[in-house]
This record gives sequence, structure tokens and C-alpha cells, in this order.
Amino acid sequence: MISRKLILSTNNRHKVEEIKNILKGLPIEVLSKQDVGLDFEVDEDGQTLEENSLKKAQALAARVDYMVMADDSGLFVDALDGAPGVYSSRYAGEEGNDENNNLRLLEELKDVPLEERGARFITVMSLITEDKEVFTIKGECKGHIGFEARGSKGFGYDPLFIPEGYSKTFAELGEDVKNKISHRAKALEGVQDLIRDLLKVK
Repeated sequence: MISRKLILSTNNRHKVEEIKNILKGLPIEVLSKQDVGLDFEVDEDGQTLEENSLKKAQALAARVDYMVMADDSGLFVDALDGAPGVYSSRYAGEEGNDENNNLRLLEELKDVPLEERGARFITVMSLITEDKEVFTIKGECKGHIGFEARGSKGFGYDPLFIPEGYSKTFAELGEDVKNKISHRAKALEGVQDLIRDLLKVK
């Protein structure tokens, strides 16, 4: 029986569906902030993923009495000294413009050979309980950046990111595979364990 709600502090419907799919085995109802009638923006001006994740979670926790969760994710490319990093969603200047972000990344790497195109996707999840207890969980997925966009599934840098051990991009592999191996999936494994402990379920 579902008796607890988990509200996600994001406007990204792709993220909401991805998180719902990964947490679907738990006895909680996963909702977006719009689902509970909230529509507000948080200025993600932190210097780290942790800072932004926590800031978004705290802003939502101040408005609801439910368990809340926020994440901040970034793509860290070795050849670019970790860029785009915390600025991943606005790398090309406009928040959330995936196509332009991908084009800029390809341009920045145009003369970089395959062996130097290593990259990591990192997600930091901040979960705040109804009692305002704060937890942070991190997930990481290593891989490299391809030479062209491939695949129509996924979002963000998925058409460019080829995870370690695979020859296809996240956008080619699709959500069934991505939801098992991605940075967000790994962070959510930790979230699942945490929520099980909080709810005292196996």
C-alpha cells in the first residue's frame, strides 16, 4: 500500500519518468512539483553539483510536508578539464537547449582523438525526509564522447555519450539499458536502499 509521497524538484519530464521507472518497486508515490501545484524556479548558482542539488531540495522541502528529492547532474570531459561540468545544461548559453549544447561539445572536441575523449556523467541526489533530515547520494558512469550525435532516445548529451563497455550511445541503447547503468541509475540504487531503510521495507 502506498502511503508516502516523494516529490521531485525538477521541471524536466524526462527525469521524472526516468526516476519513476527506477523507483517503481517501492511503496511510494513519485510526483513532480507541478503534480502538487507548485511552479517555481531555483537559481542554480552553486559551484558544485552537491550545492545545486541541495539548494533545489531545500527550496521544495520548505514548501511541502512530504519527502522531497532533487538532483543535479553534469558531464565532465577529461580533455576539457572537466567542462561542461556544473554548467552542462547551459553549456551553449541557453538553459536546456540540448541540441546546441551537443553542437558546442562536438566543436570543442573536433581535433581530439578517441583515446583522449574520456568523460564521466555524475549525478548527486539530495533527499530530505518529512522530518527535514538530509541525505546526499552520488552516482557516476564512465565512458567517452563520440564524434557525432547518434540515436533518438534519451535527452541531454545522451546522443554523444558512449558508456564504458558499450559501442552505442545512451540515445541508441534506450532507457531499458540506460536505467540500469547510468549515473542517475547508480545514484537511485542508493536512494532505493535509503528509502527502504526509512520505510522499513525489504
